[in-house]
Formats: sequence, structure tokens, C-alpha cells
Amino acid sequence: MTGSKPIILAMFVSLLFLQAGCARQDNTNGANGSMPTPQATPDIQAINAEITRIENDWPRIIKERDAAAVRRIEADDVVIVYPDGSVGGKEQDSKDIESGTLSYDTWDISELNVKILDSDSAVAILRITVKNGKYKAADGRSKDISGQYRLVDTYVRRNGQWQEIASATTPIIGVAATAAPMPKTSPAVSAPPAMKESPAMKPSPTIKTSPVPKPAATRRPTPSPVKSPA
Repeated sequence: MTGSKPIILAMFVSLLFLQAGCARQDNTNGANGSMPTPQATPDIQAINAEITRIENDWPRIIKERDAAAVRRIEADDVVIVYPDGSVGGKEQDSKDIESGTLSYDTWDISELNVKILDSDSAVAILRITVKNGKYKAADGRSKDISGQYRLVDTYVRRNGQWQEIASATTPIIGVAATAAPMPKTSPAVSAPPAMKESPAMKPSPTIKTSPVPKPAATRRPTPSPVKSPA
């Protein structure tokens, strides 16, 4: 029994080392497993250039009725909110472009700002100014869509291609209203109404009451000349 003690002790120590090694390995694996995979740094310049190119291509797409470009840019599940509050999708949008429902004289894009969320998502905010814009309704009537609008377009990259998954357009209200009063104020300045109050000085004609003593002497013949100025 005494001779077997060293053997048992050695086996016990070996078992402790083995357990300690396994525990260290488990902890290492657990730590590695819990660490998030580092995300790739977005190529801000490339993403910004691509989204900007897409947004600046829309006037051409509308003018040339390039429905193929619409189907390429817009995702199948895209949600589009139009200026009147109605909601549409890729099918309706591509049909409108292809049929020439939209037309315009000028379609200017400005204030374009691309917000990059990560390597595969971005948001574009921009302003468009449409002159002599027309939208042909289903009943054949044409609606004037000239004006200024603010757009918010959301993009995701799928299979290496940037696509629009959401778009909302709202009219900028009050642009013309704030500009219109400006010319109106200048005429008000040029036409000094205060000067017209000088006729209010016409109380001076009351000085003509000096002839009033005449009526007493000449009785009523003189009132007729007094009334004639009036």
C-alpha cells in the first residue's frame, strides 16, 4: 500500500494538470467565441461616389424613360412614398418611367448629402427643383408637379450592388410664399401713403369759414358759392 502511494500521488497531480490545461483551453475558446468579428472599415469615398452617381442619374433616367435602370437601382422590396402621401413600389415606378408619365423642362439636384451607416448601408438626402414638371394621370389628365422637393433615399448593398430599398419625397412648402412678399414690400415703400395724409391738411379749407360772416349780411345768396367748392 505504501509503495502505491507515490504512484497514486503522481496520477493525481497529472490529473490536476490535465484538468487545468483543459480549463485554460475552454476559457480561450470561449473568449474567442464571444469576441465579435471586426467589421470592415467602410470605403467612404467609394460609397459616396456611387450613391452620388445614382442620384444624379435620375434626371436622365426620367428623360430617356430608362425603365431598365429603375429595375436595376430599386430593390424588389423597395417602399416609395410619393409627395401626395401615396405608397408605391418598383413595379409602379418602372411603369411610370417607361410610359413617359413624368416629364419636365429642368430637374435640378442640389444639397446632396450621403450619410454612410456602414459598409453596406447608406442614406442620401437631397433637394430637387422641377420646372414645368408634368405627371400624366391614368385618366389622361396632366398634373403640374413643378416645385421644390426634399428626398430621403435609403440604400443597401446586396451582392455587391447598391440598391434603393426606401424612398420618401415631400414638397418644400412656403418657398414661393417667402419669396413673394419680398417684391410686395418694395412697392409699399415706393408708394408713401404717409404723403397722402397731406391732403388731410385740407382742414385749411375750413379757413374759408372766414366768409361765414357774409351770410349774416347777405343772408342766403352766399351759401350757394360756399357749396360750390364742396
